Amino acid sequence: MSAEGYESRIIDGKALAQLIEREVGSRVESLKSDRGVTPGLATILVGNDPASKIYVRLKHKACERVGIRAEDYLLPAEASQEELLSLIDTLNKNRDVHAILLQLPLPKHLFPQEAMEAIAPEKDADGFHPYNMGKLMIGDEGLVPCTPHGVIRALEEYNVPVKGKNAVIVGHSNVVGKPMAAMFLNRNATVSVCHVFTDDLKKYTLGADILVVAAGVKHLIKADMVKEGVVIFDVGITKEEDGVYGDVDFENVIKNASLITPVPGGVGPLTIAMLMKHVLMCGEKNF
Repeated sequence: MSAEGYESRIIDGKALAQLIEREVGSRVESLKSDRGVTPGLATILVGNDPASKIYVRLKHKACERVGIRAEDYLLPAEASQEELLSLIDTLNKNRDVHAILLQLPLPKHLFPQEAMEAIAPEKDADGFHPYNMGKLMIGDEGLVPCTPHGVIRALEEYNVPVKGKNAVIVGHSNVVGKPMAAMFLNRNATVSVCHVFTDDLKKYTLGADILVVAAGVKHLIKADMVKEGVVIFDVGITKEEDGVYGDVDFENVIKNASLITPVPGGVGPLTIAMLMKHVLMCGEKNF
């Protein structure tokens, strides 16, 4: 069955991203007029990965829309760890750079965790630095990973209660799964985190009031794995010759969901919009 007639159940990530960008743009204008500061984002791209180039371009376009100044720093694929760390150190000391984003993945000979930890915590636009992660764990949410932050914003905008609900996360990465779990716990949800080693995944997903799937496995979640009325955020993405697919079998699962994000057009735009908000936050703190 097609998704026709289910439009009211679809979380419009593009529309919500536009709302967030308007809010950010207004605050950027205020920062410029009140303090003479234009928030600046430095993006670091190592190598020539085509997908990474596309993602950086999308982020720069978002910067243009909200009035943020974006600078791209390119390193060759053969760049050493020392060269990458030296660039990060230079950007940390640059007062015109308020936020830094290291585009992942890096070439295999480099060490992404060491590089991300080298970024000054107050310039950590992605929210991956251990200092910011640690603050998240104690409930002090400032610069947090952008995708979980976008999920929380969507839940707020769609008036979905979180307190006391069963939140199930499929995927335990540092980028989505773990910070998402912390953000749900901070809002008094009961949280289950599943992953590739989880025995009987369906047992957990059937109990979910809110389901966040970030496994990167095409159509992992089927209609018989979710209950009626569930709210679903599909973070995963699989690209094939005939199109782009999420972790959720959208066409069939939507029949059970009260709200669900599409792929594409769901979590992706939200993630970039939240990045813009984080750059603004960095600019307001570091002017």
